[in-house]
Amino acid sequence: MNSAADIASSIAKNDVSAHLGPDPLKTATGVYVTVHGHFYQPPRENPYLDAIERQPSASPFHDWNERIHHECYRPNAFARILNDYADVVGIVNNYEYLSFNIGATLMSWLERYDVEVYQKILEADRKSAERLNGHGNAIAQVYNHIIMPLANERDKYTQIRWGIEDFRSRFGRMPEGMWLAETAVDYPTLEVLVAEGIKFIILAPSQAQRCRMIPTDEQPVTQWLEVGGSQIDPTRPYRCYLKATLSNSDPLSTSSTFASNDDTTDTPYIDIFFYDGPISRDMGFNDVLSSSHHLVGRIGQAVRGDNRPSQLISVATDGETFGHHKGGTEKCLAYAFTEEFRSRGWTVTNFAHYLSINPPTWEVELKPVTAWSCAHGVDRWQEDCGCGGGGSWNQKWRRPLRNALNWVRDQLVPIFEETGRKFFRDPWLARDEYIKVIRDRSPANIDRFLTRHRVRKLSPAEQIDALRLLEMQRHALLMYTSCGWFFEELSRPEGVQILRYASRAIELAGDVAGVQLEKGFLKRLGMAPSNVEFFKHGAEVYRQLVLSAQISFKQVAAQYAISSLFTTYPQQQRLYCYDVHQLDYQLQRMGSLTVAVGQVRMVSEITWESEHLVFAVLHLGGWDFHCCIQTFAGRRAYSQLKDKVFASLKQASAAHAILAMSELFGNQSFSLQNLFAEERHRIMRLLSQETLARLDKLYAQVYRDNYGVLMAFQRDELPVPQELQVAAEVALGHRFLKSLRALEQETGEAQQINRHLAELEAIATEANNLRCKLNMPEARPTLERLILRSLWNLLHDANPTTLAGDVQRLQRMIEVSDRLNLGLSLDRCQELYFSCLQSHIVPQCLEALQSQPGDNFGDAAMPETLTRIAVLRSLLQLGQKLAVDVSVWFNQMA
Repeated sequence: MNSAADIASSIAKNDVSAHLGPDPLKTATGVYVTVHGHFYQPPRENPYLDAIERQPSASPFHDWNERIHHECYRPNAFARILNDYADVVGIVNNYEYLSFNIGATLMSWLERYDVEVYQKILEADRKSAERLNGHGNAIAQVYNHIIMPLANERDKYTQIRWGIEDFRSRFGRMPEGMWLAETAVDYPTLEVLVAEGIKFIILAPSQAQRCRMIPTDEQPVTQWLEVGGSQIDPTRPYRCYLKATLSNSDPLSTSSTFASNDDTTDTPYIDIFFYDGPISRDMGFNDVLSSSHHLVGRIGQAVRGDNRPSQLISVATDGETFGHHKGGTEKCLAYAFTEEFRSRGWTVTNFAHYLSINPPTWEVELKPVTAWSCAHGVDRWQEDCGCGGGGSWNQKWRRPLRNALNWVRDQLVPIFEETGRKFFRDPWLARDEYIKVIRDRSPANIDRFLTRHRVRKLSPAEQIDALRLLEMQRHALLMYTSCGWFFEELSRPEGVQILRYASRAIELAGDVAGVQLEKGFLKRLGMAPSNVEFFKHGAEVYRQLVLSAQISFKQVAAQYAISSLFTTYPQQQRLYCYDVHQLDYQLQRMGSLTVAVGQVRMVSEITWESEHLVFAVLHLGGWDFHCCIQTFAGRRAYSQLKDKVFASLKQASAAHAILAMSELFGNQSFSLQNLFAEERHRIMRLLSQETLARLDKLYAQVYRDNYGVLMAFQRDELPVPQELQVAAEVALGHRFLKSLRALEQETGEAQQINRHLAELEAIATEANNLRCKLNMPEARPTLERLILRSLWNLLHDANPTTLAGDVQRLQRMIEVSDRLNLGLSLDRCQELYFSCLQSHIVPQCLEALQSQPGDNFGDAAMPETLTRIAVLRSLLQLGQKLAVDVSVWFNQMA
């Protein structure tokens, strides 16, 4: 049986050169395996805030991106290989072995949310390129998952160019392949891909129509094979020639056909891989991923025994399958990639590498318009075809929705061209290159972009309009994100999201050109029937769920004003995608009333629009706020307004203050309910603290007064009265959190840390004796942060004289969590420890073993060697506590 050290070394090397015969990385020999993951999340950002708002359905996480990241994207960057005792033997970055595409919108989110995982993905592409002769695992994706056959030619080009540039800016190279949303394809899409330098794509076997060997001088005529029923052989690449059409029919028409001229000299082409359909389906819907043994066995069934020189077994599925849809399956992949496939003599590769050593000898013709998740071409994204439906609901809304959005897109074209020519030499070229601004919205980069494309020097107002036009086009593309049609009902979050993008595009068109499109859009949405009786049709969905969510500068200013009562803002503060410059701010209190008056200049990071606003906010106590906003009308007017507001406060009358604010600002006002959910919830928690503190004292008193009674009930095994049990749980939970926060604040004094730990252990004992279940959501993340911080300090700044005590304290923290069933996650601690184990601890163990004669450390050992051994044993003992397999080293250091 392999030791942990042997397996870890094998994983690190992934020595595919162990094959006998020719090097399979340079010569196409034997069986190759490619597992492709299509990782993607739709854009979920609020169009006005450029941020994802809380999604309660993703609880306990903030939103679905965060939840799926926790279940899939991060676990695949740190996939565990476990032994029979569930101890970590190895940690594998699956992205080093997966062929993958990650949607640009998801990559942007990852870059913001977890830069460590983001960097691991980029690193994985570099390492795979080093292993596979310069061919990295990553491929690009059309930018925001538009169904390409349903896009017009201009949008096709922009989607592909944005996808390429987004990829290049991240991975530092030109993508060789591109993933098409839903693998939806037609020949006009292929033409654009070829024109933009894409070498290959990946399709479902059902999308091929017929294939044959490419004619050669030795064999000038070959027979076409009809494979329209998913009968194409997926073990080889194919070349698809873009031959001239036989008719001038609409390029989107399914009746378009292509000539079969055998002369392919100078004919443009793209190469295509067809994934193995049955295995891919089994990965998604059966138990193939339940173990690496099952996965290898299922792939082995597809290996052809006809003695062909080489063959590629490729599978493709949603990347979220690996951990989100099927929990823990990233472990199956990790072991298969690093052990199981190698043991079979199979080479783990990617499509680009395989293409480089085995170019196509077969060509293929495709069905006219197809996708992998619709049996009716691409009707799932425009018709009531039955796909994605179920029950009594229909999808008759799909066609009217598509028509309405197409109408908006077409109405925006002349606005963009006519107004855009005032600012840009070539408006459409500016749109294609706007992706460079989307990737970097720093003022310097935007200024360089405008300088490169402008017809002349633009005034500040013209710069704003230029950016508004480009944002109008960006939202016009985002409104076609495929998931808006994918499911059964328009009023689902996916449908509402694309309507929000359409709404923003319409709003920007009105701001720049004064053209009002909303009425016409609503008329067309009215023909999209909703399955929900409350909405009736798409126009009402728009009114109820889209218009109500629009955000103005004043609403952002109200958020700032109300929050300022609880937060001391610096003179310059970023609030979502707005820069807020505080020009004046004064706060006064009178009894239970608090009033703040200020003026701010707010600038949109995206469009450079700005507003100079004045606010007054009155806190009446509790949950009651009254906030008014108006445009700054000059210093004198502002000074007078401020004096009048503060004068009204001296009356110590809420009614008088509100009346004065209404006379000065008008009747429009904002309350706590008007704040964005994140900030509203934060303020609600702050407002609740005083009440909760009083309740905590009350519960603590009840608990202290009745402790003997509680113990008597427990001793006699009688049901404890609910009132007393709740009092005990609240009191003990409050004490635990108080001690935990104090522990987190400690700077490193061992005596103080031990004191706090002893208190936490005593509370845990008390809670267990009374059978209390402490409800402390804050405790788990706090303990996780504390343990990770302590571990980092211990591993990077170990003091031999205090190490044993430091390790013991870490173990005690973990044990406290276990005793209270907090469900502590030690994943990041394991990752940190495992990295240090390989880079520092194991080399030091080897050095210590080599420097000491004999099989063990006896009396002849030098004192300094014994001290070193004791340090290493303490570190290895910590690994045992973190469920990392260190047995081979621990036993040798005995």
